[in-house]
Amino acid sequence: MKKIILAITTLILASCQQEKIAFVDNVKLMNEYQEKIDIEAKYKEKAEALGKKRDSISQIFQAQANDFQTRAQNMSQTKAQEEYAQFQQRGQQMGQQLQMEDQKLQLEGQTEMDSVVSKVKKEIQAYGKANGYSYILGGGDGGSVLYGKETNDITSEIIELLNNKYKE
Repeated sequence: MKKIILAITTLILASCQQEKIAFVDNVKLMNEYQEKIDIEAKYKEKAEALGKKRDSISQIFQAQANDFQTRAQNMSQTKAQEEYAQFQQRGQQMGQQLQMEDQKLQLEGQTEMDSVVSKVKKEIQAYGKANGYSYILGGGDGGSVLYGKETNDITSEIIELLNNKYKE
């Protein structure tokens, strides 16, 4: 009798100690995280400003090209070729400068996004520890969860936590 009671007690204790598992929809999380949204908006504005700058420089350069063509008709062939070479070199330098600015902008944006992803991972880990989860899996596109009960989806809680911390 004592062995049966001990076996039942052991089974009850073992069933009470199940692993607590949840998942987060990574795509939804990142799409609704305000800091990520703000960073995207900031870099979209910067990219648009760079595009306007590129267009403005292009218009000025085109006007200079038209002016050069007009002046070149009255120059000797040698002089026209020299000025054309200088003009072409200036154009290449401007193009390289704009390309460098574009690359710098992309790198800055990617660095900030990497920082956000790192912050999100740390917050999910802290949430998991604080709430007794053994595992929190990543779902959504490219995630490791192909199916999960909605009751195990903690995406909304994580989004709320992150957005509240970001507001502070």
